[in-house]
Amino acid sequence: MNHIGKLFQVNIYGESHGNSVGVLLDGVPAGISLNEEDFALDLARRKSGGLGTTPRVEADEVILESGVFNGYTTGGAILIRFLNTNTRSKDYSKLVSHPRPSHADFVANKKYHGFQDYRGGGFFSGRLTLGIVAAGVVAKKILKGVSFHTEITNLGGSTNKEEFKSLLEQVVNEKDSIGGIVRINAGNVPVGLGEPYFDSLESTISHLLFSVGGVKGVSFGIGFDGANLKGSEFNDCIIDEKGTTRTNHNGGINGGISNGNDLVVNVFVKPTSSIGLPQETFNLKTKRVESLEIEGRHDAAIILRAQVVLEACVAIALADASLISKAYQGENKNE
Repeated sequence: MNHIGKLFQVNIYGESHGNSVGVLLDGVPAGISLNEEDFALDLARRKSGGLGTTPRVEADEVILESGVFNGYTTGGAILIRFLNTNTRSKDYSKLVSHPRPSHADFVANKKYHGFQDYRGGGFFSGRLTLGIVAAGVVAKKILKGVSFHTEITNLGGSTNKEEFKSLLEQVVNEKDSIGGIVRINAGNVPVGLGEPYFDSLESTISHLLFSVGGVKGVSFGIGFDGANLKGSEFNDCIIDEKGTTRTNHNGGINGGISNGNDLVVNVFVKPTSSIGLPQETFNLKTKRVESLEIEGRHDAAIILRAQVVLEACVAIALADASLISKAYQGENKNE
């Protein structure tokens, strides 16, 4: 549904061309410093306008409706809202009968019997990731001392970052799209986060990541490349009493529990489904396969703006796991 989390609870709402989008957070401890300026850096990382991103630019001004008083969280539910002010709904009307390939248009129409808000993709739009980024900002406040480094390690099949700009220029000129792989590295993660069996740290992180449209693969540490190694090569040997390992093929998790080493997550983001090239796909109205030319404003490489969203997902999962761990240990959540 639109809710996730055991103690740090995230409820997302809104549609791409509705009045607003946002997030309702519950379970946030009282006394955490929080104001509108705290969101600026991560929201800027998600913002469009650069090469390969959509021309749709929104102000994305943070409206803190509740849960914050005198610059600190109150312990109550925090409602964070963003107004939609730059919409072109007419661009999407024909997609009801002529759905985009690899997009949610067709399945949404079938599942919701035509009652879905199709404008801009409705609640399947990347616009809703604003709420996830906002939740990630608060999650990072809960995760005192945990650091994040996120980067694209593969863009359109290339791992050479010097080629990324030319790849983007090419795909924009061709009116096509590309995907790639994002790597999120979280440092200073404490030992003991994660609740096996079904709430293992891999499970909760993956659940959040796969909630983001366009995500088609998640791996930890060395990931699928580990299939090429023997156990003697893959194993991360412990070299001190803190649990530090010589290698980190497991990505900082053993038995579903963080082991104190860097948490490393790799995420495959598919090429944006909305492209400018004509595509032959079924028209539900005419009952024929016909050429579809998609209008509107779309990202040639949604992965560019998705980086901070995916980082936020990891932060949300870690924040929830941290609060759960402290609850089990009987610790004060404000410590």
